Amino acid sequence: MMKVKQNKREWRMPWAWLLSGLLCLAHTGAGAEVITYPRPESPADHRGDYPVALLRLALSEAGSRDELRAAQEVMTQDRALVELKRNRHLRVMWTMTTVRREAEALPIRIPIYKGLIGWRLPLVHAGRSAVLSGVRELRQLSSLTAGQGHDWPDTDILRANGLKVATSSSYTSLFQMLGAGRFDYMPRSISEIWDEVEAHRADGIMVDQSIVLHYPAAVYFFVNKQDVELARRIERGLERAIANGKFDRLFYAHHAALIERARLAQRRVIELNNPMLPAETPLHRKELWVSFPSAIRSAPSP
Repeated sequence: MMKVKQNKREWRMPWAWLLSGLLCLAHTGAGAEVITYPRPESPADHRGDYPVALLRLALSEAGSRDELRAAQEVMTQDRALVELKRNRHLRVMWTMTTVRREAEALPIRIPIYKGLIGWRLPLVHAGRSAVLSGVRELRQLSSLTAGQGHDWPDTDILRANGLKVATSSSYTSLFQMLGAGRFDYMPRSISEIWDEVEAHRADGIMVDQSIVLHYPAAVYFFVNKQDVELARRIERGLERAIANGKFDRLFYAHHAALIERARLAQRRVIELNNPMLPAETPLHRKELWVSFPSAIRSAPSP
């Protein structure tokens, strides 16, 4: 691990750089480190609650006394990945895996949402609540426009399946754009959507009651390519939590009610391909993925 040299030159370093280095590299005691992770994009953004809880569990199961701390700055996914690659401001992040992202950062290949992130319910404007009611297959979605973040892998997945997508670099503005009719629907994962509806109800949005989009997807913890020891600690802790049942207990404590609320068995499933899913994705490990009754599945759309 790099050490900050204690000499006169150190004190002439820019304060922002020095503070960043302290956050990322400082030790809180023998064998313990400060592990910085992405800060939520807004006070209403609770998407990080579960990943942080799982990361804390993993480090505890690995016997680590590392301290978790949110980064000072809010970052888009692309910016966070750049900071992780440069080994500054961030030590760990969680994001949907792609071939490109696994080439740029070191993945811990355990899907932290058990694949639930690939089950997408559409947000729609309350004034057009029936906009998706007639959709039966993928090609019927092609006349409508989805809204997504410009650097989200989901954007490329939707476009690869022939769907039109409007994008924004601002997470918060997407809900305002949907409320203003700038696009027709906004697919969000079951793990995210209910908090988002509550936080942005003033924008006039609601959850569509007709369909669910599905594609195979995994969100992993990622670290810098050189941060192998931290990756090993996280992986070791996750594997122990899987073996002793603590992983599933935490996952379902956060998501069981959300899955039930989604009423998947009453929705038409629109299957999409995910051409960016790496070949190394551990699809063979059934214990890593959430399992739904086969009755809710439909044949892939042509």
